[in-house]
Amino acid sequence: MDYQKIIDKYYPADDELRHILLVHSRAVTARALEICDRHPELNLDRRFVEEAAMLHDIGIFRCDAPGIACHGTEPYICHGRLGAELMRAEGYPEHARVCERHTGAGLTKEEIVRQNLPLPHQDFLPETLEEKLICYADKFYSKSNLKKVKTAEQAEKSLAKFGEDGLQRFQQWKALFEPER
Repeated sequence: MDYQKIIDKYYPADDELRHILLVHSRAVTARALEICDRHPELNLDRRFVEEAAMLHDIGIFRCDAPGIACHGTEPYICHGRLGAELMRAEGYPEHARVCERHTGAGLTKEEIVRQNLPLPHQDFLPETLEEKLICYADKFYSKSNLKKVKTAEQAEKSLAKFGEDGLQRFQQWKALFEPER
């Protein structure tokens, strides 16, 4: 798979949105690959991690989030599902799963219903180690402040606003992927 070709297809203009997507995705990818390299015992699929981390936010252009140069029509919370649709249409169902399961620390059906989110009423939780790793790495980087790297404590504080379940998932992933930090 040539992830750059897919990015170029959906982000052809050399504009602010493409810049935001690339800087953010490269940061997430670098952290995820660093973890892959530090933990060979986890037998992570390094090539898949690189591809899927670079593509996890491919759907943002379809969302309405002008603060990060997204001028689409869909609510931003839908960017993962929208990206998953694109990846399935491209023939990459495993990459699609990463797109739709990386929001927050994953979303349960109960959270979606309770918060009245405009998403299908089903679980969108990372299941494979690679899905968990990319979701974890993503929590350290914001598209609205590209130069900042969050600490684990800052990432936890952000997640805690949305409930204890996501926070606990993140803490489990931290213990697995970066126990030394």
